[in-house]
Amino acid sequence: MHAPSLTHPALGIDHGDARVGIAATDDFGILAYPVETIDTAAHDPVAWIGELAERRGSRTLVLGLPFRLDGSEGSAAAKVRVFAARLQLRLPDIPLVFVDETLTTTSAAAKLQQAGRKVRSHKSIIDQAAAVEILNLWMTEGGLQP
Repeated sequence: MHAPSLTHPALGIDHGDARVGIAATDDFGILAYPVETIDTAAHDPVAWIGELAERRGSRTLVLGLPFRLDGSEGSAAAKVRVFAARLQLRLPDIPLVFVDETLTTTSAAAKLQQAGRKVRSHKSIIDQAAAVEILNLWMTEGGLQP
């Protein structure tokens, strides 16, 4: 039996203004799976993620960073960086890495559609699926420099 990784379990985070999708890895970093979607109107996502990370024993936070198609950062990336700073204040002992989330929501929606899910009526599921995509990218390609 293998020992758990120093970076797993990890929480994957797909930040959005209305919803924040959350996914997680297993203790070995083999599998990423959806966890939940946080409604930002009903809950403070930083506090909620803090509780989730502590309850799950998360060792890494993986946050999707949206780049423009030309590779530059825009206002959406600036919002994510502010969110990341708030997360780091709440969870200073858990490393946070960024992953280029370009097209993760599109990819997640396509996969759900292939699985027979109605994409329009399942926005919260798409957010979780995008967080799974973010974790899968991180597990295969690694993270970006903060």
